[in-house]
Amino acid sequence: QVQLVESGGGLVQAGGSLRLSCAASGSIFSLNVMGWYRQAPGKQRELVASITRGGSTNYADSVKGRFTISRDNAKNTVYLQMNSLKPEDTTVYYCRAFANAYAYWGQGTQVTVSS
Repeated sequence: QVQLVESGGGLVQAGGSLRLSCAASGSIFSLNVMGWYRQAPGKQRELVASITRGGSTNYADSVKGRFTISRDNAKNTVYLQMNSLKPEDTTVYYCRAFANAYAYWGQGTQVTVSS
């Protein structure tokens, strides 16, 4: 079994920054694509950013130029640096990781951006 533990959410003013972290632990034999998703109330969960083990990245259009995803393979950890935050970025952010050919989700971390 693999566990994903997220941290770094919180309350910030518009224009501010937050850094999310997600650490994978457990019986990990291979850890491939890792990513961040978010889900606003009443809406579908959407991809924010993803990163392969080799470092290739993919971003939602709404966050390009503001968010940066990175990972530390030695620590099995993925990060999401969020700059120039907007009130519309407010929601719960979830980490997702493909480990041992299965997809795992974190418990979610709340990000609130005040105007």
